[in-house]
Amino acid sequence: DQALMAALTLPRIEGESLDDFKKRASMDAKQQSIDAADEGTRIHAAIEAFYSGNDWDCTYGTHIVAAVDAIIQVFGDQLWKPEKSFCSPMGYGGKVDLHSDQVVIDFKTKDFGPGDKVVAYDEQIMQLDAYRHGLKIPQATMANVYISRSHPGEVRVIVHEEGDHYQRFCLRLEYWKLSKGYRPEAA
Repeated sequence: DQALMAALTLPRIEGESLDDFKKRASMDAKQQSIDAADEGTRIHAAIEAFYSGNDWDCTYGTHIVAAVDAIIQVFGDQLWKPEKSFCSPMGYGGKVDLHSDQVVIDFKTKDFGPGDKVVAYDEQIMQLDAYRHGLKIPQATMANVYISRSHPGEVRVIVHEEGDHYQRFCLRLEYWKLSKGYRPEAA
């Protein structure tokens, strides 16, 4: 989408060749992606700081309030633990954005507005299932909390149903370990 938007919105420079324009549009799209990722990182850090009880960037107050309110609305009061790292004896690890004994949450930032549909990808659900197994709370509810970069205050909480997510993750993990010759069990 970034490349298409750059091609549609960048003004052409008089005398610029099509190849030069394509290069400039490509560079613009890459920069847009970098800027969006950086903004997402700042929003994520502000929410983490809030849940950790630390000072947070007030620029993102609207994002924080909306995310916290949405989480409370869906899950009620919980003893939340932010940014918990783990290492599984199966040879994978991770850092969970937010969890309690009953819920595992991964934050995602993206551009969306009030009427836009927000959907989780299979890989995101597998990630959450791997996280809850890594934390040793395999019965915990899995959820993605999408926070809009483009419309501060817009949040969507997607609670995932049970399924074969963890089994599919384990198969992908085994394939990856075989293809890389990675054998943590032998160490």
